[in-house]
Amino acid sequence: MPAKWPIRSKLWVGLGLLLIIVLTLFGSGSYGLYAYRGLVKGLSARSTELPLADRLSRHVADMRITLSKVRERMFQQGGESNLANCSATDGGATLPPDRQLLRSEFLAQFDFVVEALDHYRKQLNANRLRSGGRIADDRRERETLGKIDRIIRQIRDAESGKEWLLGSVPLADLDELTEQLQGLTSKLPSHMHERLHALASENRALYRTAIVISWVTLTAALVMLALFVRMFYQWIAKPLGVLVRGTRVVAGGNFKYRIQLDGDDEMTELATAMNAMTGRFCEIRDDLDQKVRERTKQVVRSEQLASVGYLAAGVAHEINNPLASIAICSESLESRLAEVLEETPETAAECKIIQNYVQMIQQEAFRCKQITEKLLDFSRMGDSQRHPTDLRELVSGVIDTVRHLGKYHEKRIELLDGDPVVAEVNVQEMKQVVLNLITNGLDSIDAGGHVRIDVRHRPDRWVELVVEDDGCGMTDEVKEHIFEPFFTRNRSGQGTGLGLSITYRIIDEHDGHIDVKSGGPGTGSRFIVSLPLAANQNQQESHHRYHAA
Repeated sequence: MPAKWPIRSKLWVGLGLLLIIVLTLFGSGSYGLYAYRGLVKGLSARSTELPLADRLSRHVADMRITLSKVRERMFQQGGESNLANCSATDGGATLPPDRQLLRSEFLAQFDFVVEALDHYRKQLNANRLRSGGRIADDRRERETLGKIDRIIRQIRDAESGKEWLLGSVPLADLDELTEQLQGLTSKLPSHMHERLHALASENRALYRTAIVISWVTLTAALVMLALFVRMFYQWIAKPLGVLVRGTRVVAGGNFKYRIQLDGDDEMTELATAMNAMTGRFCEIRDDLDQKVRERTKQVVRSEQLASVGYLAAGVAHEINNPLASIAICSESLESRLAEVLEETPETAAECKIIQNYVQMIQQEAFRCKQITEKLLDFSRMGDSQRHPTDLRELVSGVIDTVRHLGKYHEKRIELLDGDPVVAEVNVQEMKQVVLNLITNGLDSIDAGGHVRIDVRHRPDRWVELVVEDDGCGMTDEVKEHIFEPFFTRNRSGQGTGLGLSITYRIIDEHDGHIDVKSGGPGTGSRFIVSLPLAANQNQQESHHRYHAA
């Protein structure tokens, strides 16, 4: 089925495969790049949390150091026994200056812790939006921040008064809260460290997955590329190669070669067109060869006619005078013999024989004279004029003349009905053509035979004179030489072989042509004379031309 697709569809399929290959490779590469980009982006974002966590841890450590100083100072001053030395003012105790200084230092450090905690929380929220993957999981950090917030509130409640420095609030509780706070803040970086350690294992699995995806993608791309190459070879390269080889074979002269392609695409259509073109060329070549052979025969025949014409002209003039003398002498001899010889019963037979010989000499002399006259007529150089003539009327007149000849009484001549056909011809020459063709047909048929004559128009401004008989027919050899001078197959043996040669010459001088057709001996013959319907501009005017056979 795909072999019958048009080349446009096949190219679209090939481009689709190439696009799939490119997209597959692009997807594989993009997956690796985006994974690397996400990892780097996550690490870059989460790495900003570590300095803030360390800063928070330092501030909490400073708070513990301050509490340690308070504990140490209270120990040095005797602890709670020194409370009696403190005077109460405004309903509360008055702190010694050193303790009041430590309180201010503790509060400042507590504010630093709260501020660092806020910065860490903001950075954590910002990293949640910027990073992705497992590295962005901050649930443990947020749980720790929740615990830190609770301790911060407890510390804020505890330090809101001065009692913890006066001993009303146990210092141990506050110290415990700060210790818990320090433990929680120290866990914040550890969460990141644990996650980074787990990320190494996770990335190792991702790396293996990426390697597998890369190999699968490469394999799929190679398979699709091989499929594309095969499709291109089957659909484009192979048919194109067949076309190129076929054209080279045809160009080498083998015009019988035909290009064979399977399918129903443009390549097959092109091969079919080339085969049709080659077949048409062979037909035209054969037709031209046939026409060349026919024209060559006509040229050879014309040259033969010309040569025979010149020869006949000289021979006829040289022979005609002696033949005339022989005929005259034979006539005189016959009359003198009639006077000199006396017929007696004894000499009557001899006189009769002598008279027969003399008459035979006369007859053969006159026959030779007729032949020489035909030769002179064949080779004559005279003035020929053409006039518009109704060929049907001309043929009818010739038929009426032939019908009165006694030897043709038992043979039928028929002129088929039709419209008048007018052409520019020399009347006397055309009558001779018609007479030669009709008598040739009558001589070839037996008693009761039939000769049909048809005069008709052709669509290409030509007229045809068709003389058809049902006589003895002709072989291919006879058809090949029938228009040659002195070639005759007349069954009576009386022909000179000049009638059809003269006919051929006259038709050729009228810019026409004559064809003969016969299926073989016993099938009859058909002579087709073609003449131009209208003469050219030069022939439309009366003109004179001298011609030679």
